[in-house]
Amino acid sequence: MLLLATLSLATSSGSASSTPGLTLAPNINDLPGASVLSDLTNGLGGWALMAAMAGVVIGAVMWAFGHYSQNYQQAYNGRKGVLVSGLAAILISGAPQIVDFLIRQGAKI
Repeated sequence: MLLLATLSLATSSGSASSTPGLTLAPNINDLPGASVLSDLTNGLGGWALMAAMAGVVIGAVMWAFGHYSQNYQQAYNGRKGVLVSGLAAILISGAPQIVDFLIRQGAKI
């Protein structure tokens, strides 16, 4: 409630059609060390994709061994590992587009 009251006081006039006096224009180049942070994020994303790829391979091996040895639990865990690792890879590689979409939706509010 306090934040809502503060934002309503920051408007330029009391009419409902006016725009707020607060603005936000994110720009990564305004921060010192932005290129280092960008490189670090790209490196972490690469490591995460390699871990997801290893998870898919290990899960597939567990799934195959469980299936051919009639071990239902091992096959289930392998299948789950393949699906979770695949979903992780999709989310990791799509993270910039997901964040960009959310930023654009938030700017419409």
